[in-house]
Amino acid sequence: MYEFHGDKRYYFDMTHKVTVGHIVPFIKEQFQFPSDMRVLEIGCGEAGVLKAFTDLGYKCTGIELEESRLEFAREFMKDELENGQIQFLNKDIYDVNPEVDLGTKFDLIILKDVIEHIPNQEKFMPQLHRFLNKGGVVFFAFPPWQMPYGGHQQVLPGKMASKMPYYHLLPGKLYPAVMKMFGVNESGIKTMEEIRDTGISIERFEKICKVSEFSVVKKSSYLFNPIYEYKFGIKPRKQLNIIANIPYLRNYLVMGMYYLVRG
Repeated sequence: MYEFHGDKRYYFDMTHKVTVGHIVPFIKEQFQFPSDMRVLEIGCGEAGVLKAFTDLGYKCTGIELEESRLEFAREFMKDELENGQIQFLNKDIYDVNPEVDLGTKFDLIILKDVIEHIPNQEKFMPQLHRFLNKGGVVFFAFPPWQMPYGGHQQVLPGKMASKMPYYHLLPGKLYPAVMKMFGVNESGIKTMEEIRDTGISIERFEKICKVSEFSVVKKSSYLFNPIYEYKFGIKPRKQLNIIANIPYLRNYLVMGMYYLVRG
């Protein structure tokens, strides 16, 4: 397993850097931050993304299902918690009433590397309207399922299991059989199969946005995902437009998508 998945402080710092260097500028190109902007991150993890917004003086909320990750978030954001600049909620998004549980709606909602883990995205996406202020926007970042490591196999232990591209696309029981051959344990296999069930393509994401009454304001297709700069020392690079505009094929050759959508 890559070191940054086990070192929570390093992962926090890495997500903070990619947010400052890439996500904030991407959003700002099409959305002027209100002076009293409220920011919500769904699936906030250790809250490295939200740190970039509290540093700018905005009030933030993080929702996270894994309490163990929120324990780190509370440690890393201790000062912001004490001064009331951030709040965290360990709850399923479907069970959250924004006015009652959070006391507000939001101008900006962030889902970074989250949508590809959520079951039944068609049901989930319309829920975001409940949390969004009029004129607000939602930022998404995700890897298309068909890209070389769209199965998130890079987090697996073992050289073959973590570095072999595209084998997550093997059909049926062949995929878990190959993982077993590579030495992946049953827990790891189960996790990877769950990701296979929720992985999302560019076309499917855009279709769900349209059906859920969100319009795409801006998008960027990356050959090398911006976070690779901090994970692997690889400079971000956008995919060529001629490739990024070919439906279906682009999913295999784009390693990260950024979207800004408006309700």
